[in-house]
Parts: sequence; C-alpha cells; structure tokens
Amino acid sequence: MVTRLHVGGLVAMGFDPSGQYLLTISHSGRGLFSTRTWERLARDPALAYPKDGCGVGIGPIAGVAVKVTEMNYSTEQLTLTSADGKLSLEYDSGTIAISGDGI
Repeated sequence: MVTRLHVGGLVAMGFDPSGQYLLTISHSGRGLFSTRTWERLARDPALAYPKDGCGVGIGPIAGVAVKVTEMNYSTEQLTLTSADGKLSLEYDSGTIAISGDGI
C-alpha cells in the first residue's frame, strides 16, 4: 500500500526523534504530519529553511531540532527512510509517496 501526501516545493523532510512525526520544509513554510494517520497536524507559513541539516519543529514538537534530508537539486530527488526501516518516502512533482510496513 502507498500513501501520498501533497507538499508543493518541498526542500527537506525528516522524522522527529520519536518517529511519531514527519516534518516537511517547503518554499511555502513547514508542515507536520502524524506518522500514524498521515494527517497534517500543524502548518507554519513562515519560511524556515534547514540549517546544518536540521529543521525546527512546529506544533506538538515546537522548537525540537529535527534532522532532515534535503532535496538533491542535481538529481531532483528526495528520498527518506525511517530510523526503524519500516517506511520509505520518495518525493516527486509535489507528492510524497510513502510505502512500507508502517503504513
């Protein structure tokens, strides 16, 4: 099964330390999704690009430093695997495709 999240202009994404949340960073701000339901829990339109490979959490993880993977602009690819290896995320054309055992 594959779940899809629509996030235009994605710059980076990463899981919080607990693995309960996915932080997305785009040219339109930040979004926070539950990794249990894939519901968007928070949105902040203020630009807050990653610094030193980390983004700043919002909503339930406000202020938490989240290690993120940034877009490879040479290949136009952004992929991410959860720490436990159960989830695989791939971004393409405004959509994050999520697959794996954790879906």
